[in-house]
Amino acid sequence: MVQHFLKFSDIASGEVQPLIERAIDLKSGTKSNALAGASVVLLFEKPSLRTKLSFSIGTGKLGGTPLYLSPEEVGLGKREPVGDVAKVVSRMADIAVVRTFGQSIIEEFAAAATIPVINALTDAEHPCQALADVQTIAEQLGSVRGASVAYVGDGNNTAVSLAYAVAGLGGHLTLASPGGFELPEEELEGANAYGSSSGGSVKQATYPQDAVSGADIVYTDVWTSMGQEDETARRLAAFDGYQVNPAMLDLASPNVKFMHDLPAHPGEEISDGLLDDPRSVVFDQAENRLWAQAALMEKLVGKLT
Repeated sequence: MVQHFLKFSDIASGEVQPLIERAIDLKSGTKSNALAGASVVLLFEKPSLRTKLSFSIGTGKLGGTPLYLSPEEVGLGKREPVGDVAKVVSRMADIAVVRTFGQSIIEEFAAAATIPVINALTDAEHPCQALADVQTIAEQLGSVRGASVAYVGDGNNTAVSLAYAVAGLGGHLTLASPGGFELPEEELEGANAYGSSSGGSVKQATYPQDAVSGADIVYTDVWTSMGQEDETARRLAAFDGYQVNPAMLDLASPNVKFMHDLPAHPGEEISDGLLDDPRSVVFDQAENRLWAQAALMEKLVGKLT
């Protein structure tokens, strides 16, 4: 049976730790030819730097060949039906990496595909980012289990996947969001259920200070995501007071690490210069997209058990 990675919980919580350990192993210099002779197709309907770069280079490091298809070349559901694209790609490639808008689009694609399909970002989830996030936390703290993680900002796709990832590995995540921008209730419940066997937890707060106080990790994301540009003014007003800056980091653990999935908007969700603060591990986090996704592709083609 073909395994897809469309949402973070598609991987059992007990399988996440071995996956990030493999990612760290690959990062240390271990070689792999898991994708030797294989082709990985990247179908993107949204712009990308880290995702395109990491999947392309990661495929090459595993011995495979990446092929990028832009929105103009594919037009999922516009130029050609989603299911037809999936069937064609399945006949010629070994993995499909899809970056699109609605979660229903990638679900439809996967339903018609006969090869593994990876969610490279939808409006609902960003599971590959979350894999890199928990790899980064494990590297910085030694383990995600028992870690206190604060997320300040919009309860968006990145927050959803992060909630599952942290809880699934036994960490404790507190999200601080203004009213109307919280993590969806069904995702809050789902992440807590996903993390129940490992002792992980997720809770929602309103004020950033309540989430950040004593935290080992402070994480934020942009207030206005791709496709929400017409909401910018409303969001800037709603998130007033939610900027992560040195003073806010000072409320956290003395050894706190700051994370952001990039791109960042200095002057909005973070203060100018915060990416280069000594407490920032943002660029380690960005690099880990490469290694986490390489381990994921190994797993999905059956080369990592």
